[in-house]
Amino acid sequence: MHYKVLISKKFFWFLLFFISLSSVFSQESEIKLIRNRVYLNLIDREINYVNLEKLVQEFDGEKWPNIKYEDVSREGFDNRIHTSNMVELAIAFKNPKSKYHNKKKLKEILDKALSFWCTNDFIGDNWWNNQIGTPTDLVHLMLLMGNEFPKNLVIKSQEIISRANINEGGARPGGDRIKVSSIAAKNQLFLNNTSEFNKIINIIENEIKFVEWTGREYGYTHSKNNVGGFNEFSQANGRGLQYDNSFHHRTDGVNNTLSYGLSYSFAFIEWGYYTRNTTYAFSKEKINLLTDYYLDGVCKTAVYGKFPDFAAKNRSISRKGSVKPYTTDAVERLLEISNYRSKELKEIIDLRNNKIQKPTVSHATFYWNSEHFSFQRPNFFSSVRMFSSRNMNMESPYNSEGLLNHHRGDGANHIVIKGDEYYDISPVYDYLKIPGTTIVQKKKLPNPNAIKKIGITDFVGAVSDGKYGAVGFDFKSPHDPLVARKSWFFFDEEYVCLGAGISTKMKNEVNTTLNQSLLRGEVVVSAAGKKKNLKSGAHMLNYIDWIHHDNITYLFPKPQTIFIKNEIAKGSWWRISKQISSSKETVKLAVFKTWINHGESPSNASYEYIVKPGILDKVDKQKTFNNIQTLSNTPYVQAVKNNELGIIQMVFYKAGEIKISKALKFKCHAPGIVMLKMDENTIQEVSVSDPNRELSQISFSINHKIDAEGKDFKTLWNEENNQSTFLVALPEGNFQGSTVTIKL
Repeated sequence: MHYKVLISKKFFWFLLFFISLSSVFSQESEIKLIRNRVYLNLIDREINYVNLEKLVQEFDGEKWPNIKYEDVSREGFDNRIHTSNMVELAIAFKNPKSKYHNKKKLKEILDKALSFWCTNDFIGDNWWNNQIGTPTDLVHLMLLMGNEFPKNLVIKSQEIISRANINEGGARPGGDRIKVSSIAAKNQLFLNNTSEFNKIINIIENEIKFVEWTGREYGYTHSKNNVGGFNEFSQANGRGLQYDNSFHHRTDGVNNTLSYGLSYSFAFIEWGYYTRNTTYAFSKEKINLLTDYYLDGVCKTAVYGKFPDFAAKNRSISRKGSVKPYTTDAVERLLEISNYRSKELKEIIDLRNNKIQKPTVSHATFYWNSEHFSFQRPNFFSSVRMFSSRNMNMESPYNSEGLLNHHRGDGANHIVIKGDEYYDISPVYDYLKIPGTTIVQKKKLPNPNAIKKIGITDFVGAVSDGKYGAVGFDFKSPHDPLVARKSWFFFDEEYVCLGAGISTKMKNEVNTTLNQSLLRGEVVVSAAGKKKNLKSGAHMLNYIDWIHHDNITYLFPKPQTIFIKNEIAKGSWWRISKQISSSKETVKLAVFKTWINHGESPSNASYEYIVKPGILDKVDKQKTFNNIQTLSNTPYVQAVKNNELGIIQMVFYKAGEIKISKALKFKCHAPGIVMLKMDENTIQEVSVSDPNRELSQISFSINHKIDAEGKDFKTLWNEENNQSTFLVALPEGNFQGSTVTIKL
C-alpha cells in the first residue's frame, strides 16, 4: 500500500514537471509566432528602388553626407534619417521578393552604417529622439537581422535601445508610455526573453483604460501626487483616454485624439493583432474598449471616418500631408482580432477604399472633456473646437511647429463636403481668419510662446442626443479684451451660426469668418435678389442674401455686408514651422475667404447665418429661410427652431424665458443648453446639459400640462400658474458636461 502511494507521488511530480515543461515549450512557441508576425509585418513594405539605389550610391563608407549630423537641436536632428535608412536597407536585404535580397553590398553598407551610429551614439536635444525615435529604428533593425551583425554592434545597439525604459523618462502614461512599452516588448522578442515579454505585454494591456480628467474638478494644473520627479510624471494626471472617448496627451486638456491619440490606438491595435489567439492575447473587455475608442473617438473626429478633421489637428498642420486620408490597416487588424462592432468597421474600410462614398451613420458627438463637437451627415461634416477654464486653447508650438495657431481654438467651425477642402492650405493660411471664429484683427500675431492659454470662461458645452446637437460658447479671448456669445445649431440639411454681445475696447476691427478654404470653382453671390459670379480679387459687398462656393451656400436671413477674397494667397512652410526640413520656397494657392466685419471697437455686435451644403441649383433658399426660425439671438439666450423637424435648440447663458410658439413659453431656471423634440405643441423628448459643470440637477418649466416621471426626471404641474416644471438629474463625476435625454 505504501509502495503504491509512493509511485503515485512520483507520477504526480512527473506530471507536474511535464505540464510545466509543456507550458515553457508552449510559451517559447508562442513567442516565436509573435516574433514572426512582427518580422513579416516589417518586411511587408513596398520597396522604393529609386530611393534605395540613391541610398546605396550616396553612402560614403560610413554615413550619408546630406545629413547634418552635427545639428542635434529640437528643430533639427535629421540624424533620424540615418537610422531610417538602415531599416529601409534591411527590409530590402531580408525581403525574398527584393532584388537586393541577401546582396553582400547591402550587408556591408549596413555593417558600416550601424558601426558609425554606435560609435557616435547621437543624442538629440529632444528626448523623444533618444527614448523613442532612435530605439524604434534600432529595435526594428535587430528584429530584421540583428544576429547577423558583429556582436559588439549588437551589444552597443542594446544599450541604445534600452533608453526606451518603461520605468523612466518619457514613459509617461498615455501616448508615450505605450510607444516606449512597444519598443521594450519588441526588444524582448529579439532577446527571446519570455518572462520580460510577458511583464511588458501586461503593462501594455493595462494601459487600455479610461483616466479621470483632473481639470474637470480642480483645474488643468492639478496633480493629486505632486511629489516631483518621475513619481509625479508616472501618474496619469488626466493623460490618456478620456471618458468621452477623446484623448489627452498632456495635463493641459488639449484634444490630441488625431495626433498622440491616433498613435495610441495604432500601438494597441498592433499588439492586439500580434498577440491574437495566444496566451498573451488582450482580454475581450480591453479589445472592446479599444474598438469603441477607435470608432467613437478617432473615426467620429474624422470626416466620413476617412479624412482627419482639420479643426482637431494641432501643430501637425504645419507638416505636409497632415490631413491626408487614413489607410485601412488598423481597421483590418481590429477585424482580425474580434468581431465586435464589425459592421461599422467594415463600413470604415469601404469608405477608405472608396467602395462607398458616403457613410450610413449620422451622428452629433460632443467630447465634453476636450470641448470638441463633431457632426456627420451623409453629405457633409462639420465641427466646433472650443476651450474653457477646464483646459487650454491649443497645443504649444513644440519643436517650433504650428507657430501661428493662436486662435485655432476660438470656436473654429469647418465645413467639409469632399474631405480635401483644407488640404495643405496651412502655409498660405490667414491665421486671423479661422472659419467660425470671431477675432480682433492685428498687424501681427503675438510671439509663438504666447499661443497656449488657459480658458477664462466656464460656460462651454453642447447638448446632443447622438443625432442632433447645439453648441454654446461664452467666448472670452485669452489673447485680447474681446467677448462674444457664440452658438451653433445642427440639423440634417444645414446648421445655423449665431453670435451676440461681440465687444472690445481695442481700437481694432473685429471679424467673424464664415470660411477660408481652397478656392474651387466659381464664387456666386446674391445681392438684393440679383445673382452674379465674382471675378477673382478682393470684394466688399452690400445687401448680400447668400454666397455660394464649392457646393456650400451661406445664407443670411437679414441682408448683410460681406467681405470676400477669391484669389491667389502666398506663404511658405517655413512661415509656420522652423523645422530643418521645412521648405522656405514660396507656396501659391488659390484661396476662398469670406467674413463679416463688425467694425472698430464693436459693442454688442451680432451675426446670423446658415450654412447649407448642396449644389447651388438644388438649394431651395426660400424654403430654408421659412424652415429655420431664429427665436432669439441675444447675449442671454440664443435659440433656433427647425419647423420641419420639430426641433428647438436653446442656449441659456443665464436663467431666462423664451417664446417657442404662439402657445408655448419655455423657461430655464439656470444656465444650460436644451433641445426639445416636438410634435406640434407636445414635447416628445428633452435633452439637456450643464456647460458650467456645476449642477447636480436642472429645472425648467413650460406652460403646458405634462404628467410624466422617469429614472432621471420628474414633472410637477402647477394649475394656478399653468406651468409644468421639470426636475432633471444631470450626469455627475466623469460625465459632467454630457447630455441627459428624457423621453416623454
